[in-house]
Amino acid sequence: MDEFLPLRDVVFNTLRQAILTGELKPGERLMEIHLANKLGVSRTPIREAIRKLELEGLVTMIPRRGAEVAQITEKSMNDVLEVRRALDALCVELACDRISQEELQHLKKACDIFEEAVKTKDVKQIAQADVALHDIIVEATGNQRLIQLAVQCHDGRDVPFPGRAYRDLGHAYSHNPI
Repeated sequence: MDEFLPLRDVVFNTLRQAILTGELKPGERLMEIHLANKLGVSRTPIREAIRKLELEGLVTMIPRRGAEVAQITEKSMNDVLEVRRALDALCVELACDRISQEELQHLKKACDIFEEAVKTKDVKQIAQADVALHDIIVEATGNQRLIQLAVQCHDGRDVPFPGRAYRDLGHAYSHNPI
């Protein structure tokens, strides 16, 4: 566990990652006692994490049943992708005006790495390279609030959901003009 984060955040990140990677399946019940024992914590940080996950739409509370992992529908994924596109466009606009020479060099290198990853057709490798590239752009905005929003919106983006992005690998080369 990360010693620098509060326990509730560590539990939240652990459960969130388990949901995003599919370790916890859609529809699976989240039993507080079981999770607390598994993670070696009390039920309080589990309860707090479940509430936070519900706010993100990753968990659904069902009356008289408790919490379960939410179904990730195509509609919900499209909703998230629409928000990401809008944030990405703003980040690009601001980064173009504010990027330093050092960040620009990092961006060029990240773009090259991304193009190499696309050639491998390895979805996980492509997603990781894409995340690295976008992180440079987001940081180059210099806008701390936008950086927070982008990080929150993009968490879990390196997890290749079935049928999600990278179906058309041609989009990879759209990063070059940036």
